[in-house]
Amino acid sequence: MWSPTEEEKYGVVICSFRGAVPQGLVLELGETVQILEKCEGWYRGVAIKKPNVKGIFPANYIHLKKAIVSNRGQYETVVPLEDSVVTEVTATLQEWAVLWKQLYVKHKVDLFYKLRHVMNELIDLRRQLLSGHLTQDQVREVKRHLTVRLDWGNEHLGLDLVPRKDFEVVDSDQISVSDLYKMHLSSRHSVQQSTSQVDTIRQRHGEACRMPVPHHFFLSLKSFTYNTIGEDTDVFFSLYDVREGKQISERFMVRLNKNGGPRNPEKIDRMCALFTDLSSKDMKKDLYIVAHVIRIGRMLLNDSKKGPPHLHYRRPYGCAVLSIMDVLQSISEIKEEKDFVLKVYTCNNENEWCQIHENIIRKSSTKYTAPSSNYGLIISLQLLRGDMEQIRRENPVIFNRGVSVTRKLGFPDVIMPGDIRNDLYLTLEKGDFERGGKSVQKNIEVTMYVLYADGEILKDCISLGSGEPSRSAYHSFVLYHNNSPRWGEIIKLPIPIDRFRGSHLRFEFRHCSTKDKGEKKLFGFAFTPLMRDDGTTLSDDIHELYVYKCDENSTFNNHALYLGLPCCKEDYNGCPNIPSSLIFQRSTKETFSVSTQLSSTKLTQNVDLLALLKWKAYPDRVMDILGRLRHVSGEEIVKFLQDILDTLFVVLDDNTEKYGLLVFQSLVFIINLLRDSKYFHFRPVMDTYIQKHFAGALAYKELIRCLKWYMDRSAELVRQDHIQEAMRALEYLFKFIVQSRILYSRATCGMEEEQFRSSIQELFQSIRFVLSLDSRSSETLIFTQAALLNSFPAIFDELLQMFTVQEVAEFVRGTLGSMPSTVHIGQSMDVVKLQSIARTVDSRLFSFSESRRILLPVVLHHIHLHLRQQKELLICSGILSSIFSIIKTSSLEGDVVEEVEMMVESLLDVLLQTLLTIMSKSQSQEAVRGQRCPQCTAEITGEYVSCLLSLLRQMSDTHFQHLLDNFQSKDELKEFLLKIFCVFRNLMKMSVFPRDWMVMRLLTSNIIVTTVQYLSSALHKNFTETDFDFKVWNSYFSLAVLFINQPSLQLENATPAKRKKILDKYGDMRVMMAYELFSMWQNLGEHKIHFIPGMIGPFLGVTLVPQPEVRNIMIPIFHDMMDWEQRKNGNFKQVEAELIDKLDSLVSEGKGDENYRELFSLLLLEKIEQETWRETGISFVTSVTRLMERLLDYRDCMKGDETENKKIGCTVNLMNFYKSEINKEEMYIRYIHKLCDMHLQAENYTEAAFTLLLYCELLQWEDRPLREFLHYPSQSEWQRKEGLCRKIIHYFNKGKSWEFGIPLCRELAIQYESLYDYQSLSWIRKMEATYYDNIMEQQRLEPEFFRVGFYGRKFPFFLRNKEYVCRGHDYERLEAFQQRMLSEFPQAIAMQHPNHPDDSILQCDAQYLQIYAVTPIPDNIDVLQMDRVPDRIKSFYRVNNIRKFRYDRPFHKGPKDKENEFKSLWIERTTLTLTHSLPGISRWFEVERRELVEVSPLENAIQVVENKNQELRTLISQYQHKQMHGNINLLSMCLNGVIDAAVNGGIARYQEAFFDKDYITKHPGDAEKITQLKELMQEQVHVLGVGLAVHEKFVHPEMRPLHKKLIDQFQMMRSSLYHELPGLDKLSPACSGTSTPRSNVLVSHGPMSPESIKLMHRHSPLNLLGSVRHSSSSLSSHTSSETGNLVILTDSSVGETAEDMYHMQASPSTSSLSSTHSAPSQMINSAPSSARDKYRHSREMMMLLPTHRDRPSSAMYPTAIMENGQPPNFQRALIQQMIGPCKPCSDPNLSVAEKAVPAAPSSWSLDSGTREALPFLSAHVGSILAPPVPPRSLPHGHYSLHFDAFHHQLSDAPPALPARTLRKSPLHPIPASPTSPQSGLDGSNSTLSGSASSGVSSLSESNFGHSSEPPPRTDTMDSVPSQAWNTDEDLETPYLPVRYSLSEPDVLESLKSQPCRSHSAPSGVIPQDTMDPPALPPKPYHSRLPNMENEEGMIIEDDDKHRPLHRKVSQPVSGGKEEQARVAWEHGISEQ
Repeated sequence: MWSPTEEEKYGVVICSFRGAVPQGLVLELGETVQILEKCEGWYRGVAIKKPNVKGIFPANYIHLKKAIVSNRGQYETVVPLEDSVVTEVTATLQEWAVLWKQLYVKHKVDLFYKLRHVMNELIDLRRQLLSGHLTQDQVREVKRHLTVRLDWGNEHLGLDLVPRKDFEVVDSDQISVSDLYKMHLSSRHSVQQSTSQVDTIRQRHGEACRMPVPHHFFLSLKSFTYNTIGEDTDVFFSLYDVREGKQISERFMVRLNKNGGPRNPEKIDRMCALFTDLSSKDMKKDLYIVAHVIRIGRMLLNDSKKGPPHLHYRRPYGCAVLSIMDVLQSISEIKEEKDFVLKVYTCNNENEWCQIHENIIRKSSTKYTAPSSNYGLIISLQLLRGDMEQIRRENPVIFNRGVSVTRKLGFPDVIMPGDIRNDLYLTLEKGDFERGGKSVQKNIEVTMYVLYADGEILKDCISLGSGEPSRSAYHSFVLYHNNSPRWGEIIKLPIPIDRFRGSHLRFEFRHCSTKDKGEKKLFGFAFTPLMRDDGTTLSDDIHELYVYKCDENSTFNNHALYLGLPCCKEDYNGCPNIPSSLIFQRSTKETFSVSTQLSSTKLTQNVDLLALLKWKAYPDRVMDILGRLRHVSGEEIVKFLQDILDTLFVVLDDNTEKYGLLVFQSLVFIINLLRDSKYFHFRPVMDTYIQKHFAGALAYKELIRCLKWYMDRSAELVRQDHIQEAMRALEYLFKFIVQSRILYSRATCGMEEEQFRSSIQELFQSIRFVLSLDSRSSETLIFTQAALLNSFPAIFDELLQMFTVQEVAEFVRGTLGSMPSTVHIGQSMDVVKLQSIARTVDSRLFSFSESRRILLPVVLHHIHLHLRQQKELLICSGILSSIFSIIKTSSLEGDVVEEVEMMVESLLDVLLQTLLTIMSKSQSQEAVRGQRCPQCTAEITGEYVSCLLSLLRQMSDTHFQHLLDNFQSKDELKEFLLKIFCVFRNLMKMSVFPRDWMVMRLLTSNIIVTTVQYLSSALHKNFTETDFDFKVWNSYFSLAVLFINQPSLQLENATPAKRKKILDKYGDMRVMMAYELFSMWQNLGEHKIHFIPGMIGPFLGVTLVPQPEVRNIMIPIFHDMMDWEQRKNGNFKQVEAELIDKLDSLVSEGKGDENYRELFSLLLLEKIEQETWRETGISFVTSVTRLMERLLDYRDCMKGDETENKKIGCTVNLMNFYKSEINKEEMYIRYIHKLCDMHLQAENYTEAAFTLLLYCELLQWEDRPLREFLHYPSQSEWQRKEGLCRKIIHYFNKGKSWEFGIPLCRELAIQYESLYDYQSLSWIRKMEATYYDNIMEQQRLEPEFFRVGFYGRKFPFFLRNKEYVCRGHDYERLEAFQQRMLSEFPQAIAMQHPNHPDDSILQCDAQYLQIYAVTPIPDNIDVLQMDRVPDRIKSFYRVNNIRKFRYDRPFHKGPKDKENEFKSLWIERTTLTLTHSLPGISRWFEVERRELVEVSPLENAIQVVENKNQELRTLISQYQHKQMHGNINLLSMCLNGVIDAAVNGGIARYQEAFFDKDYITKHPGDAEKITQLKELMQEQVHVLGVGLAVHEKFVHPEMRPLHKKLIDQFQMMRSSLYHELPGLDKLSPACSGTSTPRSNVLVSHGPMSPESIKLMHRHSPLNLLGSVRHSSSSLSSHTSSETGNLVILTDSSVGETAEDMYHMQASPSTSSLSSTHSAPSQMINSAPSSARDKYRHSREMMMLLPTHRDRPSSAMYPTAIMENGQPPNFQRALIQQMIGPCKPCSDPNLSVAEKAVPAAPSSWSLDSGTREALPFLSAHVGSILAPPVPPRSLPHGHYSLHFDAFHHQLSDAPPALPARTLRKSPLHPIPASPTSPQSGLDGSNSTLSGSASSGVSSLSESNFGHSSEPPPRTDTMDSVPSQAWNTDEDLETPYLPVRYSLSEPDVLESLKSQPCRSHSAPSGVIPQDTMDPPALPPKPYHSRLPNMENEEGMIIEDDDKHRPLHRKVSQPVSGGKEEQARVAWEHGISEQ
């Protein structure tokens, strides 16, 4: 049974739980859970991360934690009971974890590793905190480290700043906004500091109380290596100041044994000292650490005789120094000790021992000897900062090592009150002694004792140095043979204070003999008392003592014997009458000097101080003694502070009248002394004295009197120093006054209370008097007033002891009120005045609400004045924030309504004004130019904003009500509303608070929304009806809009945890404001019309906020707007226009989404349904919705990494929408330019030109002025249009579309001519001429066209379920295009069939692409029909301005005849019509219409035969006109192909199929067509006859056998045809071409049109009949490609079935009667039928496979007949001739099976005869060298020739081009001729690039490799006359050679010697006189004329329009040459 848990409420997951049980809750390790119920080892609850999902989990997976449960029950909340810092660390680490991983993904490696390190540190510190084993100080330190790291990480990860107080996150509800602002500032400051230095916090803390930070040196002696002394040593370390030439510290002494270790074994590792209390000033001095080494042993180290071994002397040995300045840098940076080696130098002359350290420092190297090695004293140093308490706390280890605290000589900078010290430092300076009759000087040792008054030697009162215990006697070191020794040794005498008086020092002098006995002989002594008779201590000075003689026998038992003697000269002068007959005689020639320095807090050396303390002894000197007190040093005064104060008050009591003023002055002097930072810490001593020891009960009267007297005189005196001092001492004077009165009151039970009160009141009157004086004339008075104001707030606490809060408040109010309220008394005084007010506000007095009520008005009055004048803003803001802080704190406990009311009245308006001024300044440059830096301006802005927000937050309903009621007029109210709205707007616009101050920003928003709610009712009430005020309302709406759009409120961008936190605390404030906005809009009533269209944009921005509720509230407003405008104007054009304008800019900024579009449409349509203007409304909403679709698509394209194509498509789509659907010209023009820029970026120059043309067409040639727009300056319309035209012409030029540029050139020329601007006219005419030249001379590639279908709902709107035709890039083939499309739409699936998709695909949530190649159908047929137009010109018209495209698909109707499949093979032809012709503003346009036509088998046969006839006629006519001289190969092969095929079954198949009786009876309607086919066949016989005649004329003698063979085969062909077609012989050859009119020829291709002939790659050398590019169907087609035309191919490897062929063929209608090469390669070279059958049915499905370009043309190369395994000679020769060096080509489209299987012989090849003919031809042409390219396997039997038939008017014998290689031959294929424009590109008709029959994919792509870099050819043609190769022709040619690729130049170079083609003029330009007379009589034209249009028209339309469109280089277009061919044909006949 599940039962609610009582204790187990909160836990942490300690093992991940997968939730594999019913209702199981998935939990990750480390997650926290809230437990609701339990049951038998299971809990039920929620994960804190996902509080909405409840589930169960095992209890043992959870570690329970204590927690506080509030609101128990269904909605209980649980907060873990742990330190808030721990909770924060936990939450932060969870948040960071996610972001940390993202850093790795984004390659921010550096931050990734840093953050990992910080996270590990946080985990570790958190663990320490949780352990509970830390002291409070350690906890504090750990928390500090934690918060520093948390803030660092948050800043670097761009998270919010966390405001803290004492390391804990503050609750913004508990503190005022001002305080919150300050906390943000300090948190930000600490974040910035934490990255640089952590110590700053400590330093800043120190600065707060102005206490200097003392420094300390920790020194540790590690070892004394290289100790060769062999005796014990004492090492003394001290700090030495070089400039002063003195030690500044005590000495630290280390006693070492002869091995260099400590003499005391306990001291190992403990030989360390702390040199304390060095001030910052000391640290700047040139300090050294000096180490003196004294050895203890024999007199002379190396002489064992000197001195007996048992006597040990202290003898100088050496010294070492280390400069602190040199090492300070290195030891300050690190926190641990650093080691240094000190070399020990020995002294050369013992007499200079006392200066050895100076000599070493000065590097006087003659005076000391350096050690023989670098070793010496190894010490370590560490620099520590802070007071001793702190040092002990932070470095316990040092103190555990027994460190010796080595103090400074004298007092530190700060003397602590409890610091009791009584040290006398004595320096043994020097002595001068007599020789005493000895020949050598003495070895003198001084022994010193401290003796008490009774003669007893004081024990342990002599210290040689810290680190060793004190001793009772001191023995100096001995200088060898020196009667004037200089010691310079400092000894500390720590004598107890009670033994000091009466004690004296005795010095005994002995000579240390080095004789055998080695005794020490006493020869004199000296002494000095420690205190003088007047009670002062021995002064800090050098004392020269008298030396008295004595010997060993002298006794010192009775010290009184010598104490009566003078010890020194001063002493002697003091007591001259000394009897001379005493025991001890003074040695007058001998002296002994010592110096002393007293560091004592108990003893004084000052006579005046002593005199004051003993004033009663000098009653008549009291005035003088009091006067001299200010000359006593501060150190002496603070040491005896209590005694001095006691004395002063006793003196005051003694005679008030007489001494009153002097005592007062002395008191003031002492009080001000304690203001000095050095003695600052004695203030507590003073406080303690006043509280506990002060006893002057009557003093108050005199103190008040003196104080008043001073103040009253301030108006008269010129020098006011003493008055100012008294003012500064005010605080302590009042403390004395109050304490004195308390004592008096206590003693007298409250007597004289009234007098006291009145005296205080009088005193306050004097204070007011001083402050009210006009100080402008007197500078001294200003200082007096300033001193008074500074001290004044400090007296409040004292007064509160005697008076009530109200009374004190009244005093203060009176005083503050007495200050001049003008702000002009001078800036410095202003500052002081405000500082005084600030301290008043910060005082305890102000925290009482009763005093606040009294003080607030006067405080606010002064602030108000300053704010009005904009003076001292920073101080004012500080005062205000203190007030708000106090009021906020008080409001939590009590009622502050009254105070808030006061503040609202006094401040609100002026605060708003101030903020507006500051904000406008910070926005302008004034802030920069003025006195304040921008940072200060920002800080001031922040301060005042927080003050304003604090005030608004404290205001309640009543405050707002009073505020609004208090306005006298509506104008005032209006002004106020405008101000506050403006400030709020600026707050949001200017981002006063940084982005990461989220707490501050949210609180600000909350206050603003609350305030607006209060103010909106006033706005509605006062400004709606008759008093409507547009300005206020507009301001309100703008504010609301800005508010909702604030970045900090967009919760969608926040993390879930942050969002939850914000929603829990504030809710979604956007929704609150949206409701407010909506209700206010509804309140407007008829005034709404004023905000149309102004508020449409802003409101639209609000509705685009991704918050459903806001959208639901706000979208209906648009309906309202439409309604109001409809009422007023009868339409809503303004709403419409504005909405559309703004929508564009807002969506492009990234706002809006799909949901918005739907919601917008839904809500508005629902509203509009009820309206009368329903229809217009609905159409408007629909068009806006559609615009949104496009805009969203556009935005997604632009911001994503989308491809150029997508972006361009999107832009075109949007642009068209603006133009056609909503007619927004300006937006339309903007997008024109965006589109143009995109085209330029993608280098689509032609498209860019067309795009810009759209804008150009909108302009007229007028002088109307145009405004500045986009990048255009303001100019006239004419100028802009001219500029545009020039730019467009330039782009057309770059895109090589000169034909499009020429009309524009003409248009400009007309304009220039009309303006007589001949210069421009000349320029434009030249430009036009250049373009004509370019057309004729420059090579252009013909692009290919592809049809693309986009199916599925996942596509953007502008593509969804539409089909487009795209213009390919240069050199882009189908598979490349397909790859490009798939990479642009990576999610898309390529459809593998050409059929139209069904609904399931159209509606599915996916992307399907259907791509295949299509053939362009040119519109402009006229130019293509013209005879003499060069192909370069026609080439342009074949592929430009194309609107119709076509693709074909073969299929069988009815049963398929196995014997002859042509009977049932139909063609399905689809024609696509586009919306615009290509090229245009885009590379692709949508398909507008599709038409489907079926072509019957018979029509197809007619077209095939007709095309072939046309091809033959053209070729023959070229030979007749000598356009192709010298090389008859082309004609030979063409004739051979047709005759051979005819003989071997080509035409025979048609005869079988269609001349069969069965067929004729079954298809009676086809009779006419059958007749037509017969006529065409007859025509073919005649054409062949003429061809053979021409062939005979030009044939080379060696080729005669071939000619004979052709004649024989021709006879066979004729006889077979005569047999089939009786009456053929009756036909006259002359009229064979004219028989039946062919008006009924269908637009269709025969099964073997040149389309298939053109299977060759456009770069194939089979550039057949270069000039004769006929039609796209090949037998007589006008555009049949050269390749097609010449490919004389035969092959036995034709596919077995014609269907195969059609499945795989590019354009099924393009088969060629003359050759199977026209069939697609797959089919042609196909495998045996079994293999093919397998593929046959699936091929249509494979249409969309990636297209493979270089298909082998299986039909191209016939299998040569072998003689004994070798081809016959003539065959060999012809093969060699044909097979030039060419890149190997293979057909990637073929499956492996297809490639591998040898071609099957064909049963019906029309060209089989060529097998013999070709090799024979080759034998006479010569051999061709092939480059070393490995051959690709080709099916046998494929060959083709490639002749360039472009003729030159001067050339007689154009060279033959080498033919293509056999694919399977060991020779290599020849590349395209790089110089022939049509070479290689001609043949690649798009059918080839399309897949199989339908052109869908690349399955039947063109057959040859894309040879972009042809190797040099080395064809030799012995039989050709040499002039055929004359390279000089190149020089005369009007055409430039054309290049295909970047790699061409080299190739071209190599080809120059053998030009592959003669550059001919277009046929139309051949001069008439050079032509031979016609060979045949012309055909009678009249008989053809009626049908001409039909025939020509049909053929052209047929062929040109459907010509498959591969990219082609300009080629002579044969379509236009049909006439020429026909004329040639007729000439031929007549010649015969």
